[in-house]
Amino acid sequence: MGAPRPRKSAARPGDFLARELPGYLDHLAVERGLSPASVAAYRSDLEAYGKWLAREGFGSKISRERLGRYLRELRSRGLSSRSAARALSALRGFYAFAAVHLAHVDDPTAHLQSPRAGLALPKALSESEVESLLAAPDASEPLGVRDRAMLELLYASGLRVSEIAGLPRDRVDLPAKILRVTGKGGKERLVPFGASAASWLRRYLAEVRPALDRRGTGALFLSVRGTGLTRQRLWQIIAALGRRAGIRSRLTPHALRHSFATHLLEHGADLRALQMMLGHADISTTQIYTQVSRSRLRGVYDRFHPRALRARRGKPSRRSVN
Repeated sequence: MGAPRPRKSAARPGDFLARELPGYLDHLAVERGLSPASVAAYRSDLEAYGKWLAREGFGSKISRERLGRYLRELRSRGLSSRSAARALSALRGFYAFAAVHLAHVDDPTAHLQSPRAGLALPKALSESEVESLLAAPDASEPLGVRDRAMLELLYASGLRVSEIAGLPRDRVDLPAKILRVTGKGGKERLVPFGASAASWLRRYLAEVRPALDRRGTGALFLSVRGTGLTRQRLWQIIAALGRRAGIRSRLTPHALRHSFATHLLEHGADLRALQMMLGHADISTTQIYTQVSRSRLRGVYDRFHPRALRARRGKPSRRSVN
């Protein structure tokens, strides 16, 4: 009798993931039009999952219980519930793609609950803080004029930092006060801006940008080297101006986007119009700003409504009995 034939090792879920991941990432970028940053986030989450599968040495199938254990391990390593929920979302997307395009029927994410991510309300500046920030650049200097125009436009339009960093000069219609912005997923939208931003942009374009534009760069906002400002440089400039303005919290470009949305709602803007200006695909994303407005309005009510004041002083109002 000859020697027994070696058993062929069962295919492992990690092997399947590693083999099919490049095709899935191409699907996200090409067919779904996700941004490079979003595709990179999916890649990171799925590669981390693949390493865990390899380390655990699971067989051909991964059960829902084992996947739940993986998510609990992420939390035990200090990952926030929001990040764990994002990791599960990446897995759901991959297995849904595998079911449709690869005839893969094993979906361990089915009926698995996402970790509850608490509602993180965006932090908006007060209107007086915005005024202080806008006044922070030294407008007697060329770069101060550039920075003032950039801040004015950020607050006037609510653009994402990536959108203003990549905004071409020819996408600015100054007479009409309209921007043509390419946002997430390559979707284009029209965003209006106001007279103050237009005035500072006009000055920047006439007095400052021609001297900076030594390379024929198409970007609207240029560095001293004549190149477009990067997202990282924008963060640095705005953080430094926030410190100069006396804003205690660390300031980010996104804070101006939050402030734009919050202040518009507080002054009566329509939620659907705000959704279009912000470039949100789903209005539920825009609705988070209604929570911010409600919290601020609650403070105004408690401070100024006569019944709120009376209750706070321990003086209940008299009720007439008919």
